[in-house]
Amino acid sequence: MNTVSRTVDQADTLRLISGTRTRQIPVSLSIPCRETAGSDVRVISVTSGKGGVGKSSVVVNLAISLANQGKRVLVIDADLGLGNIDLMLGLKPVHTMNDVFCGIKRLADIIVDGPGGIRIIPAGSGVQRYTSLDSQERLLLMDELESLDERFDVIIVDTESGISENVTYFNVAAQEILVVVSPDPTSIADGYALIKLLATIHQERRFMVLVNMAADSGEGLNVFDKLSQVASRFLDISIDYIGCVVRDDRLLDAVRRQKPVVELYPRTAASHCFAALAQQLCERPVVNRVKGNIQFLFRKYYDPAPLVRTL
Repeated sequence: MNTVSRTVDQADTLRLISGTRTRQIPVSLSIPCRETAGSDVRVISVTSGKGGVGKSSVVVNLAISLANQGKRVLVIDADLGLGNIDLMLGLKPVHTMNDVFCGIKRLADIIVDGPGGIRIIPAGSGVQRYTSLDSQERLLLMDELESLDERFDVIIVDTESGISENVTYFNVAAQEILVVVSPDPTSIADGYALIKLLATIHQERRFMVLVNMAADSGEGLNVFDKLSQVASRFLDISIDYIGCVVRDDRLLDAVRRQKPVVELYPRTAASHCFAALAQQLCERPVVNRVKGNIQFLFRKYYDPAPLVRTL
């Protein structure tokens, strides 16, 4: 993109976020994809352009809500420098993915039980070495995932925030990408920046958006409209709005108590939002599609054609 178009892009982004544009666009922009034969396993990366939007809380509570609907769920904590899924749930794993990368353990050996029947692959914390995986470490992780004997219906990958190499890798390797944003204008702008990077550099064309910490469903839709308007203007992609999670003081209390809100306060407004989100995901068809690049579980669940492992 040249300097002029980039300046226009940034200016329109700011105008959209501030609400100065009123043009309505469709919630979903249809882009065809190629389906392939395979199992119905769903691999979802949950990601965000900035921290502080409650992404990991979304991952934990969504995973348990899916398990409540009978799904076998595996959560991969992919924030390899500052993993916190185990901390959020009050777990104390003996081994983490750091032990897998240095050859001490296999991936199957470090999986721990989480609440609600979910299973968790914990990340290490405070080790800078794995904040940018090299090609061999990426291949090792892929091989380890494909060697798991345990079967899952849904695998949720909790990426770190931002646009680091690890973030782009895990999003590209997943089958579906769920971008979490909040009503904060900086979150909307950074969410768009992440989507733009994945679309223009890595040719990703399909995204789901969840608005977290919305005042109500109306604000959730308004935030999505702002994001989708600028995306439709500058990017040839499909963005699907899958709902919002409303602000709820009991969710914050659950985080402080290291418990999932859907178990601690199952009747609260946020818990109902997670249940509705899980139901919507269950009703969405699983599209096992070859995206043209590295994908988790490709060899295990997809037609075994030659695959060039580049990123």
